[in-house]
Amino acid sequence: MTAEIIDGKAFAAGLRARIATLVPAFEAAAGRVPGLAVVLVGEDPASAVYVRSKGKQTREAGMASFEHKLPADTSQADLLALVDQLNADASVDGILVQLPLPKHIDEQEVLLRISPEKDVDGFHPVNAGRLATGLEGFVPCTPLGCLMLLQDKLGSLSGLDAVVIGRSNIVGKPMAALLTKASATVTIVHSRTRNLPHYLKHADIVVAAVGIPHFVKGEWLKPGATVIDVGINRTDDGLVGDVDFDGAASVAGAITPVPGGVGPMTIACLLRNTLVAAHRNAAVPLEADAI
Repeated sequence: MTAEIIDGKAFAAGLRARIATLVPAFEAAAGRVPGLAVVLVGEDPASAVYVRSKGKQTREAGMASFEHKLPADTSQADLLALVDQLNADASVDGILVQLPLPKHIDEQEVLLRISPEKDVDGFHPVNAGRLATGLEGFVPCTPLGCLMLLQDKLGSLSGLDAVVIGRSNIVGKPMAALLTKASATVTIVHSRTRNLPHYLKHADIVVAAVGIPHFVKGEWLKPGATVIDVGINRTDDGLVGDVDFDGAASVAGAITPVPGGVGPMTIACLLRNTLVAAHRNAAVPLEADAI
């Protein structure tokens, strides 16, 4: 068997295009375009590249991009003051503080300071609680993108067995909650799970977000499974995922590549969340299935 490649780059481009078509109607109704503020503290090279990409794609979608680049020695008090300022700014619908932050800053305190209504990253405990209890809120962008790819490939996920590898607040836990909401039967495993291959052998869906290069082996998979590889690991051979791609592709029915799979979906879903936030903040209706 040779797995079908799930092209996240193409899907993300289509999603961004749909978002761009909805911005003019919002502008006509609200008298402004949606606005996304991104805060970068320090000069982490990977973060700087990511922030530039976010800004570029935000502007290409017709939205306003507010980029705040602060020196690495910025105090926590000054960073919190900036977050307060952005919370109060009516032109800003979404706030994203790029992680990781310098070690002298308490990341959790900063994330808690962001208004839940502008938390387009979906990291605030209020939004995490809304997701866990089935209420409307913002979902972290990476698991939301994974869900979109799965539903595009498989249609209904109802009754399917899904295994999520990883238990982080950013990917693993919200991914499990989204799959549960979609009526899949969900198991969370991780690097310390005993006899992990046992669980994967029965899984129709595998979402790997463990942060270990080539952790998931092809022989662990159920033939025909759909595999979503969230991992982005820098190695001497370049970027690789959490899944041994060559081994998995010979067993799976469909698989995301690294790069070009889940990665592009993260920024596209960030734009999607920002557009949704703008409609909510401006009290402008948005059809549920528009994006």
